[in-house]
Amino acid sequence: MYAANRKTIMFITGAFINHSCWEEWSAFFESKGYKTVAPPWPYKNETSQTLRQQPHPKIAAIRLAVLLEYYTEIIAKLPAKPILIGHSYGGLLTQLLIQKELGYAGICIHSIPPGNLIYFNMGFYKKIGSILNFSCFGRKSYLMPFKKWQQYFTGQMSFVEQKETYEQLLIPESQILFRDIFSKTAKVDFKKKHAPLLFVSGSEDFFIPASIQYSNFKKYKNIHSITCYKEFQNSNHLVLKQQNWEYIAAFITDCLEKIG
Repeated sequence: MYAANRKTIMFITGAFINHSCWEEWSAFFESKGYKTVAPPWPYKNETSQTLRQQPHPKIAAIRLAVLLEYYTEIIAKLPAKPILIGHSYGGLLTQLLIQKELGYAGICIHSIPPGNLIYFNMGFYKKIGSILNFSCFGRKSYLMPFKKWQQYFTGQMSFVEQKETYEQLLIPESQILFRDIFSKTAKVDFKKKHAPLLFVSGSEDFFIPASIQYSNFKKYKNIHSITCYKEFQNSNHLVLKQQNWEYIAAFITDCLEKIG
């Protein structure tokens, strides 16, 4: 059992969201006997309010390759390979880090899919395009408008919850980072042997529908590797902050104990 050995969990944050989104999750898993770390992305180690008012100019230049190198360096400093739990863009990073054999197990929560899975998915292209501002593409960071936050991230939440999470968590993001989804860096070798992977999706996620997450799971073909999938009802893209988050965290704990 992982908990008995004080296994480390590294939470990997997604785009547009402050790493403080993991505070309750960290407390939950530490209560189960795990160590946890939730490093902020480069140039984002500030409060959401500070980052919105004074965004670091280098945020606009963050690339997928930079994030992979960043997390690789953090993992190298840990005493053993951690369990990786990533949300949204962090789910894609989790898949790529598992491919590099840097994780003991990977949990991909409502993941942005790898590039070689969705080359011809026009619906996904349109969603990515609709949250970006191409008039400043690649030159400065971009802050998602509240209406897009409501539409893509916080459906099924009350207006008060939508507003609170927007103020607490939303931060400026690199736009060029989303172009990298379709690059060679974001490709996954689905036939390669890998550490155990669990894909978690939500029935009410309008940004990354359960169908895309299920396709991501089904693409893995190595018969010697454990790959699992679970869809939760009434879960939106910001599932980390929904009322049912603890139920999902408990499910993940059970899965980790079984594969341990």
